[in-house]
Amino acid sequence: MTAQVGERLGPRFAKLWAASTLSALGSGLATVAAPLFVAARTDDPLVVAGASAVAWLPWLLFALPGGVLVDRADRRRLMVVIDWVRVGALAVLAAAMVTGRAGVALLYAVLFVVNSGEIVFRAASQALLPAVVPRARLERANGWLNGGSTLTHGMLAGPLGGFLFALAASTPFLVNAATYALSAVLIALVGGSYRAAGDTVPAGSRPRSVRREIAEGVRWLAGQRLLRTMAILIGLLNVTLTAAVAVLVLLATDRLGLGSVGYGVLFTCMAAGGVLGAFLGDRLIARVGATWTVRVGLLVEAGLHLALAASRSAALIGFALFAFGVHGALWNIVANSLRQRLTPASLQGRVGSTNLFVAAGGNCLGALLGGVLAGWFGLTAPYWVGFVVAVAVSVATWRVFDRATVARAYADPTPADDADRAAPVS
Repeated sequence: MTAQVGERLGPRFAKLWAASTLSALGSGLATVAAPLFVAARTDDPLVVAGASAVAWLPWLLFALPGGVLVDRADRRRLMVVIDWVRVGALAVLAAAMVTGRAGVALLYAVLFVVNSGEIVFRAASQALLPAVVPRARLERANGWLNGGSTLTHGMLAGPLGGFLFALAASTPFLVNAATYALSAVLIALVGGSYRAAGDTVPAGSRPRSVRREIAEGVRWLAGQRLLRTMAILIGLLNVTLTAAVAVLVLLATDRLGLGSVGYGVLFTCMAAGGVLGAFLGDRLIARVGATWTVRVGLLVEAGLHLALAASRSAALIGFALFAFGVHGALWNIVANSLRQRLTPASLQGRVGSTNLFVAAGGNCLGALLGGVLAGWFGLTAPYWVGFVVAVAVSVATWRVFDRATVARAYADPTPADDADRAAPVS
């Protein structure tokens, strides 16, 4: 697979893809194992959902300043440092589990550290990509990155995470640490220096204000109607989606009668759709257009929540998750490629992190909301709320993604745009 990617998109991208795919496998194992670890110690929906909330809280705290760091530092080296920090945090958690000293509080703390690094790592990766592959191949590159991560994070890590957790609670976290270590090595092998154009401060000048740089990125995104709408949309939809996922372990075990492996298989269904959408994404988007890719995806999102709310069939819910996986992959390809095409190189980190901040706000709020709604109104309450919200935002934003607006975004860049894009320095 790596050789095939390398032939199509270049050897630097092949290393980046392999690193992303490996680390996604480990992250997927931890994603499945964390709620299982908490659920084994309590059946309180709010405590179970708290694992998701703690994982997303750092995104609210560090996403915006993290974007400034990405636009100031060498993006490749920054990613390597973050990977090694995450290796250390996970090793501490696994060791505590082996010795029987780990509790929910320590798990929460490690999730906080790991996801604090993930914020900056993801923003750096997205900012790095336009300097690694040609502009015309951004859709394909984003598709391969998303597909590789989805394949390992969901399709493989779901049942494997449940199986490894059944063997020993520490095993998924140990494997996660190993994959981050391999990711650090692979990224270190990507040649070149990847600093944004104009990121250096002249000698004798006062240091730039982090607050002013954050504001610059936020203002630029706010001035782009298409990108602004997509950012707000994903923030709102993430509230309901994360609320649904936060208590999915309880839905799977209590309502569908599934065990830990069956719960993991639900993630596999979503991942299977994600893999299909990711690897065929550039061709599907070229055939139907980005406009209808986004519009149909909004309807699929509403359908997922309706199935989770109304059905007791594991097969039907598995199919709904599969369809959602296809939608999610296509949405990510369109959103990331549009942002990378439209954003100046010197703002890639800040604009990307602003988008992540909005999305993470929805994730963090949704994680808590899922536990509250399920605890107060019943297990299906988060899914009914998600259905209503998905229908409402579909109606409200339908006209924003018209063909003319999207076509202008995909138009060839001007010479000035080309000059502003960062290029690696060997």
